Amino acid sequence: MEYFNLFEKYGHEQVIFNIDPETGLKAIIAIHNTVLGPALGGCRMRKYSSEADAVIDALKLSRGMTYKNAAVDLPYGGGKSVIIGDPMVDKNPKLMESFGRFVQTLKGRFITGPDMGTNLDDFGYAKKYTPHVITWEEKMVSSDDISLNTAYGVYIGIKSCLKQTYGDDSLDGRIIAVQGLGKVGYNLCKLLHKEGAKLIVSDQYQDKIDKVKKEFGAESVGKDDIYSVKCDVFSPNAIGATINDETIGQFRCPIIAGAANNQLAETKHGDKLHEIGILYAPDYVINAGGVITAAETFIGYEYEKACRKVENIYNSLLRIFNISKDEDIPTNKAANVMVERKINKAKKKRKIYYKL
Repeated sequence: MEYFNLFEKYGHEQVIFNIDPETGLKAIIAIHNTVLGPALGGCRMRKYSSEADAVIDALKLSRGMTYKNAAVDLPYGGGKSVIIGDPMVDKNPKLMESFGRFVQTLKGRFITGPDMGTNLDDFGYAKKYTPHVITWEEKMVSSDDISLNTAYGVYIGIKSCLKQTYGDDSLDGRIIAVQGLGKVGYNLCKLLHKEGAKLIVSDQYQDKIDKVKKEFGAESVGKDDIYSVKCDVFSPNAIGATINDETIGQFRCPIIAGAANNQLAETKHGDKLHEIGILYAPDYVINAGGVITAAETFIGYEYEKACRKVENIYNSLLRIFNISKDEDIPTNKAANVMVERKINKAKKKRKIYYKL
């Protein structure tokens, strides 16, 4: 693999390979862009089919964090780390301590925390050696604060979409089809129900469906039927690539807005949504409540304050919708345009972030 060509293709500043034979740590830290501030992004631990796959994952995820952080006006650039290994077998306190030591060598250029395969407790071990990680905060309501605010951000984003589409952001009487009832999907349903929305839901686990039906009076449909539900908003909150060649002709809604990552199977599906008049809330913007909450832990965490910052997602989406309308481009491309303009402006003042 021609690594420098690959890094240049994705636009990265720095990619660091870290190895500690004593603990078995093999980690990659990818710093995509720091013109807006130090790189912020989580640490994923999983088994990869090859080391090349791990590198590609780190590159794609870190680039995505640059766009996510910039889109919601966080003073951070984008980065991501991956640890190669099975978190159920290979993860242990010594390995996480070793990871913390490597993070510290970057002297604040990279800030990280939980992602797939890691949790807040893991970073308590890493924090023995670096302050540049996200851990438990005394003022957190619970360990679920990040997922709670992800759900809150999607709720705020849905209201922004309603405002753009109907001129009124009230949820009272609106029909919302919610796909996926994990922590984010469940808490989203709770918020939507509280404001009077009618819920139609699907999930692969019947117990989760039963809970939402009992608590919020939701109606359920089969997992393949959720796409064709007639509704005001289709909200995907489970797997990615749900907007694809097979589903795009089934949608009977004017809005798609949910927390799932990588909802568009391909860029062309964003083009198609624009063509047929469905308003799409770019996933990396509407699901940014988690990273906003994480960022707050570095400046004195308060749950209510974090919520207020998550509410900025509303205006970020409206700016994107305006660009989309003014330039007649899909919202996913409009989001990228907004971010790239901000980064290019910042480049005039700073090339990269560093501390002496």
